[in-house]
Amino acid sequence: MFIHFILNNLPRGLIGLLLAVILSAAMSSTASELNALASTTAMDLYKRNVKKEKSEAHYVKASKLFTLAWGILAISVACIANLFENLIEMVNIIGSIFYGNVLGIFLLAFFVKFVTGNAVFIAALLTQALIIVLFLLDWMPYLWLNLLGCALVMGIAIVLQTLISTKENNGDNLETIGIE
Repeated sequence: MFIHFILNNLPRGLIGLLLAVILSAAMSSTASELNALASTTAMDLYKRNVKKEKSEAHYVKASKLFTLAWGILAISVACIANLFENLIEMVNIIGSIFYGNVLGIFLLAFFVKFVTGNAVFIAALLTQALIIVLFLLDWMPYLWLNLLGCALVMGIAIVLQTLISTKENNGDNLETIGIE
């Protein structure tokens, strides 16, 4: 509707000006997103994990490289986005591959207090690999991968924690009676 109004009711000069405004707003938003991603990556991941202290110029240069990397990733996603029927379907497919895993981790953290981080981490890695394989095999509709991923993370983590706790308790019992 908006494009129809622009093309049929506005004078030619205003059409060009309006298109320039729309493009500049889109570029501004993209620049802000890339800058935020690069800053977060440089400060929260890179600077925190670098063993020795670097100069501010080094972190500025690293931030510029992270901006380039995030830009390349965004362009790559844009290049494959046309392989899907529409953008909503693409977002749902990508989300279905990862969101169930994340939901399972949050539900474990909030409601299942005895499961530790190691069990959750291993369960999340196993579940993510399995969900990707199931998606590639086209075994079930992609929206059901959310539920399956959540259930698998929770189930595997609980089983792993139970096995870890049993092993630790048996080791303690053996040491208590003098067997090593």
